[in-house]
Amino acid sequence: MDDKTRIVIAEDHPFFLEGLRRVLEKAGSISIVGDAADGPTALGQIRSLKPNLAILDIGLPRMNGFDIVRTIRAERIPVEIVFLTIHDDEDMFETALQLGVKGYLLKDCTDTELLRCIGAVSSGQHYASPAMTSYLVKKTQRVEQFAEQAPGLRLLTPHERTILRLIAQDKTSKEIARELGIARKTVDFHRSNICRKLEIHGQHVLTRFAVRHRQEI
Repeated sequence: MDDKTRIVIAEDHPFFLEGLRRVLEKAGSISIVGDAADGPTALGQIRSLKPNLAILDIGLPRMNGFDIVRTIRAERIPVEIVFLTIHDDEDMFETALQLGVKGYLLKDCTDTELLRCIGAVSSGQHYASPAMTSYLVKKTQRVEQFAEQAPGLRLLTPHERTILRLIAQDKTSKEIARELGIARKTVDFHRSNICRKLEIHGQHVLTRFAVRHRQEI
């Protein structure tokens, strides 16, 4: 039985795509089952080829990496994601984390680092470029400090935390339901539970709280 990691790669720069393919083909534990130069093609291949992992450039034309991941999550497609990008922007990194992306690499990474990331993500671990490590440390410190001020955060389930982060992006219950592939009533139920645990009264108050503390939740 073939136990290779089946990968789809999506990158709109042909020379970078070819270089990426060469690096991955040298690894005996990897099988490239598809490649794409734009978002819709990448999404179609993920749907039809059912890879274990997809390596995506965030800035793909016609449909960016974030929108691909949102669609994948809504459709409950079981694939891990690695973003390979030029963006060392903290907000983009934060968005990737909130979407459940386990790998975030900058394009100047070494071949060894790329393969190490694939190995880690394939086994269910998170991996980020060292350049993003300082951000993670600072975020952890902010989260711990804020948790002392809002102890109810520790009571939230992982699903409630995900919904709170989407609320922090100023998304409506309808938008959250569509993104997560759940009923709107389910989102509203979770919102009520979050308000109760955080001792917040009123849906609009919850939204203001989430948006104000987006970096800490």
